[in-house]
Amino acid sequence: MDQSLLIILAVFVFISAIALCIQAGLLFAVFKATREMEEKVMPLIPKLDALMESSRETLEESRKQIHEISVRTSDVLDSTRKQLARVDEVLEDATARARVQMDRAELVLDDTMNRAQETVAIVHRSIMKPLREIQGISAGIRAALNFLARGRGDGPVHATADEEMFI
Repeated sequence: MDQSLLIILAVFVFISAIALCIQAGLLFAVFKATREMEEKVMPLIPKLDALMESSRETLEESRKQIHEISVRTSDVLDSTRKQLARVDEVLEDATARARVQMDRAELVLDDTMNRAQETVAIVHRSIMKPLREIQGISAGIRAALNFLARGRGDGPVHATADEEMFI
């Protein structure tokens, strides 16, 4: 069995040697492929460096412009806030003035209505009362004239007949 074990070990060593040779070949192929890739990439490196530098410059300029835009935007917002505060003050002032004017107009309207009512009452008392008195006097004169026109003898008899008709 020692012999067979030695043969088995030799076979395994031989298989390991073949595997190592295959690995060495693959490693050499990878090395060659890497060399070819390096040869292809080497001309691109200066272009990539220029692109990186250009990108850095562009990024730096963009940062400056963004900062300027931010400052300007902040200034515009501050100015807008101030203007809105002024507009708000003007609106509050106008609202307060309008309320005062509306109160004044209401007072003037109330006063005018009261004076108109007083004037109507005065006219009613001044004109209507004498007219009623004149109407009363004219009714009395009419009654007197009717009495005189009918004659004096009809008085009590006629009155009795009138009373009977009433009852």
